[in-house]
Amino acid sequence: MQKVKDAENLVKGNPDIGLLDPLFAGRKRPYRSVIIYGLSKMVYFADENTIYIAAFWDTRKEPIRQAQQVNDKF
Repeated sequence: MQKVKDAENLVKGNPDIGLLDPLFAGRKRPYRSVIIYGLSKMVYFADENTIYIAAFWDTRKEPIRQAQQVNDKF
C-alpha cells in the first residue's frame, strides 16, 4: 500500500510524469502510466484539477485485454 501512496503522491506533484500509455492510443483522453512496484502498473489521466486513477494491474498479464476493460466514461 505504501508504494501505491508513493506513486499517487508522485503523480499528484507532477501529473505529466507518467509515460503516455500506447495501449490507450485513440481514446478520448491521454492515459498515462507509472510502474508502482516491480510488476504493478497504475494507469491514470488528469484534468486541470483532478487526477483519475483508471486502473491498477499486474504487468505480467495480457495488457491489451486489461486495457479494454478500462471504461472511458469519466
